[in-house]
Amino acid sequence: MKPLSLVALAAAALAAAQPAAAQFQKPEDAVKYRQSAMFLQAQTFSRVAAMANGRVPFDAKVAADNIDLVAALNRMQFTAFVDGTDKTGNTRAKPEIWAQKDKWNAAVAKSQEDVAKLVAAGKTGNIDQIKAAAGAVGGSCKSCHDDFRKE
Repeated sequence: MKPLSLVALAAAALAAAQPAAAQFQKPEDAVKYRQSAMFLQAQTFSRVAAMANGRVPFDAKVAADNIDLVAALNRMQFTAFVDGTDKTGNTRAKPEIWAQKDKWNAAVAKSQEDVAKLVAAGKTGNIDQIKAAAGAVGGSCKSCHDDFRKE
């Protein structure tokens, strides 16, 4: 799929995700939704990271397109941490997400803040700025997983 098509698909999915909590028929649906968004975010972010780490040639347009997708998927995943999804057996989400709501909300805000900085870096087309911002995003993802995801 072409990057522009992926952006359009992610934008459409994001628009549908805004009232996501109301869309889930059962908690398992929300878990599948957020797991899918996280999987896609990881796959898409890995393209940016590969460029930032010099494993693949840098292409400013491809990087920016993938960064835009990362931003959309980042917002989407967090819409599916709804009540009841902590009790489904097919999740690696720790109960701390719901028990430590303030800490969880701070981790979500940090993730979204770092992704917003990555979007800004992507718009510059400057690999050094993208590399620095990608490192911060990777760090906030790891931190959240360390605190809130079961192994």
